[in-house]
Parts: sequence; C-alpha cells; structure tokens
Amino acid sequence: MDISAKAVRFDDDSMWVDLSDGRTIGVPYAWFPRLLNATPKQRDAVEIGRFGLHWEAIDEDISIAGLLAGRSDQTAKPPRAVKPTATRANAGGTRRRKRA
Repeated sequence: MDISAKAVRFDDDSMWVDLSDGRTIGVPYAWFPRLLNATPKQRDAVEIGRFGLHWEAIDEDISIAGLLAGRSDQTAKPPRAVKPTATRANAGGTRRRKRA
C-alpha cells in the first residue's frame, strides 16, 4: 500500500503532514536544516508529489517513506569526531626529576 501526503501545514517549529491513510505525522524543522532556515513563504511553497514533498526554492526533497521511518536530513554530514586535546604531562601536580 502506497501512503502519500494529502496536505502539509507548518507551525512555529514543526511541519505536519496529513497522510492518505488518515494519520498525521509531525516533525521538527531541526530535522531538516533547509526548512529550519527557510522563510514561512518558502515553506508554504511545498509541492506534494506521490512519494514525497519538494521545495524548489530551497532545494529540499523529503520522502514520505523517510518520514515514516523517522529519518531526518540524509544529506547532512554527520558531526566529525572531536579528537581529545593533548594534556600536559603530569598535570596532577607531581614533578618529574630531570636526568642529570
């Protein structure tokens, strides 16, 4: 069974999608940085297709299958691992003796 979007609406921090099977799914803009940074006018320019949602002006495509699976923006790069910074040797307060 193909589930498609029937309507889309927006509030201050989330997008709400009414689905063809009667459910409504809400997702925060934070999941999709392009929506988060878009103006309300740009968000309202959504095009509803058989398999998902498209915004031409902000170059965003969101599949209904992805929303139902709980997937956020798949084009965002995952955060880079932060390497631990080097710590000073013997930072605990003890002093090393110098070799003579």
